[in-house]
Amino acid sequence: MRVDWLAVGGVVVGLFLLVGLLWGIPNYKVYARELNGKAQLREAEWNRQIAIQEAEALKESAKLMAEAEVLRAEGIAKANEIIAGSITEEYIRYKFVEGLNDGNTEVIYVPTEANLPILEARG
Repeated sequence: MRVDWLAVGGVVVGLFLLVGLLWGIPNYKVYARELNGKAQLREAEWNRQIAIQEAEALKESAKLMAEAEVLRAEGIAKANEIIAGSITEEYIRYKFVEGLNDGNTEVIYVPTEANLPILEARG
């Protein structure tokens, strides 16, 4: 009886391939899941870092906006102080006459000694 070594070799190679596939496919699935899990973990870490950076940017922005608001309030307070210190009765009378001449029908209140306003209207 003559043995066909080519056929036997093909069967042996086929058996090795089958055993290799039976061993390799489950191991590849485990390896692929492990890589997928690592990728998801890395993505979650990046998303966390992004959220932290955005929160820090919002915090810094809020601090700077608060500082700007304080500076604006200080500027308004100084301007009011300057205006309050520079307004005289003559200036108020001037503004009253100027208001009468420009055609606006505004009412201007000028306090008297009794702190009662003098009401004048143009007709």
